[in-house]
Amino acid sequence: MPQPHMVPLSWTERPMEDMRAEGRALLADLQQRRTTRHFSTRPVPRDLIETAIQCAGTAPSGAHLQPWTWVAISNPDLKAKIRAAAEAEERRTYEERMPEAWREVLEPLGTDAVKPHLTDAPWVVVLFRQNRRTRSNGEEAPTYYAVESCGIAAGLFITAVHKMGLVTLTHTPSPMGFLRDLLQRPEHESAMLVLPVGYPAEGAQVPNLERKALDDIAVVFD
Repeated sequence: MPQPHMVPLSWTERPMEDMRAEGRALLADLQQRRTTRHFSTRPVPRDLIETAIQCAGTAPSGAHLQPWTWVAISNPDLKAKIRAAAEAEERRTYEERMPEAWREVLEPLGTDAVKPHLTDAPWVVVLFRQNRRTRSNGEEAPTYYAVESCGIAAGLFITAVHKMGLVTLTHTPSPMGFLRDLLQRPEHESAMLVLPVGYPAEGAQVPNLERKALDDIAVVFD
């Protein structure tokens, strides 16, 4: 019997060999994805950023509340303000707040408080998590699994950016409250990720790292 608010699932079965081939091709492509801090200032059309955000918006979310707001910035003056505020917080973190256990895992990555990617990249996209919602009766209520939902959406955004041939970086200045003020977001939204997006700079480099093997990240019962 049909259920209210339901529609048929749109799904077409594929031959098993096609499924394996597409999975292997996607894995091979994503294995080439790397995070870089070296961005070109070369412009990126706005529609590419909007498409990546729309891809992120297809993510599953708790109770389908879609508890995210994506703020995309190309304005140079605003990017400069974001960089200045982020670097101020990062200096305090590196000099005063960073525990030794955190510092030791960052050392191989070569990070510091200077964040040129925030002004070099043609776009800076900030993901805000919506912590509350307005019910149909006008009352406020919490969102559910907002952190998990936004995390899944961020993964889809990163994948979309890579598939387009661009690069991005997951930047988490701490604390991030300055972003709500600079970008004029409401109190119930919390900045979660800063994602500069663009082309890699000529000669861009990445840390010489290896990803864990399947046996190190998966446990399979069959």
